[in-house]
Amino acid sequence: MQPQQVSVIGLGYIGLPTAAVIASRGIKVCGVDVSSRTVDTINQGDIHIVEPDLDIVVRGAVMTETLRASLTPEPSDVFIVAVPTPFTGDHEPDLSYIQSAARAIAPVLAEGNLVILESTSPVGATEKLCQWIAEARPDLRLPHEHRENAQLSVAHCPERVLPGQILQELVANDRVIGGITPRCAERARDLYRIFVKGECILTTARTAEMAKLTENAFRDVNIAFANELSLICDDSNIDVWELIKLANLHPRVNILNPGPGVGGHCIAVDPWFIVSSNPEKARLIRTARTVNDSKPVFVVEKVLEAANQFKQPVIACLGLAFKANIDDLRESPALEICQELSRRGAGEVLAVEPNIAALPESVNATGFELTGLDDALERANVVVVLVDHDEFRSLERSRMNAKVVVDTRGVI
Repeated sequence: MQPQQVSVIGLGYIGLPTAAVIASRGIKVCGVDVSSRTVDTINQGDIHIVEPDLDIVVRGAVMTETLRASLTPEPSDVFIVAVPTPFTGDHEPDLSYIQSAARAIAPVLAEGNLVILESTSPVGATEKLCQWIAEARPDLRLPHEHRENAQLSVAHCPERVLPGQILQELVANDRVIGGITPRCAERARDLYRIFVKGECILTTARTAEMAKLTENAFRDVNIAFANELSLICDDSNIDVWELIKLANLHPRVNILNPGPGVGGHCIAVDPWFIVSSNPEKARLIRTARTVNDSKPVFVVEKVLEAANQFKQPVIACLGLAFKANIDDLRESPALEICQELSRRGAGEVLAVEPNIAALPESVNATGFELTGLDDALERANVVVVLVDHDEFRSLERSRMNAKVVVDTRGVI
């Protein structure tokens, strides 16, 4: 049976597109976020993140009154939790946002409700979500204890979308749906079938959690191979971009391109969840994380070496986002490099990020200036390409004349 109302807890890069897509199917959606600015922006039919076509879908849903935002949860048939899951300084999973979401929705939960955790989580997080709800609502029977006699259904369905293509992939991609019980998984599948054209595959909650971590750990290991190659090639005076192109001519070789590190809230974070749960056996995954986490240090040293050629170095850092053509700065190696160059006193540091008008308050911008591309290129004697935004790919090479270029993306 189609739900009358769905609540989405957390209106970030996953929560808002998910809420908008469900609302576009004619279902009433209440989006919940702790930020009053985010809530006000959405209720005005605007968006606070950069994602192609999302503004059109949100505006249409708000105008037809199928989507609205709120600071507090309210009674619904389905609750989708899409809050951040960062790690602590020791690379231990931080589940405090999921715990806060559980406590926030607990007072309005009712028998027959479905709760879905979409946040990428370490194995066992969905069971902890059940436990936190049970602590707040001892009057309700939860599936982790009461199995098929439970009054609530709880499942885990991790997102697996690519920033810049989220709306398309939310609909087209297959979904792995893990229930605390088989019945929980079936109920969650019924919801996703409303808007997902891909296959909905049922499994256990723990397997679904591990599936998402495995996908991103696999990608991290492959990126680490490319990044390690770039370090070796630098020592051997070999063009790593040419090397990879030649190696990939082999019919069974597909090496990825290196970069300044690995960013974003998935690949840079999720492998640590596997390592933290089994540190003795996750040796390759840990090594890959170490290689990728160390790459920004290598880039900083290369830039410092270039800057030392000038009495008054002016360094233009092209890009702050963690990948091309988005505004997402989470775990961004480009931002980390820019901040470290400023901290090290490398010279005057100019940051160019065409996808943002101003840096978020959470970003420490001490020591560097956010400016436009033309201004940065005119002033700089050292140019560091950190993100392969379209604006940088289309640059005329003549604009780099008389400048020292450190290109971490193979753009120039």
